[in-house]
Amino acid sequence: QVQLVESGGSLVQPGGSLRLSCAASGFTLNYYAIGWFRQAPGKEREGVSCISNGGGVTDYADSVRGRFTISRDNAKKTVYLQMNNLKPEDTAVYYCGRSRPPVRVGACGLNNYEYIDWGQGTQVTVSS
Repeated sequence: QVQLVESGGSLVQPGGSLRLSCAASGFTLNYYAIGWFRQAPGKEREGVSCISNGGGVTDYADSVRGRFTISRDNAKKTVYLQMNNLKPEDTAVYYCGRSRPPVRVGACGLNNYEYIDWGQGTQVTVSS
């Protein structure tokens, strides 16, 4: 069955860096866009970044643009989120999601409704 497993979350000081991984199984990764989302306590899940099925198109929330970089290795069935210059407001559970069919080649979005499957999440805490 479809499975997404996030990893790489940790406690980090402000200004630090983390790389999150999203390992995919049970489907052909290169057919789908993948999105990274996050949910802080008491807040709704929000889109952080996304990458198209082939990796040629990416998008970022304004709050992370210039600090986060999304990438994918379809051969390894893994999508990454490199997070630099982390801020306390980046504290959240981070989830990856698989785009909802039908397949949209060369596109991705940051809306929750565009994604159909989710991982269990990985906790990122930015604090001194």
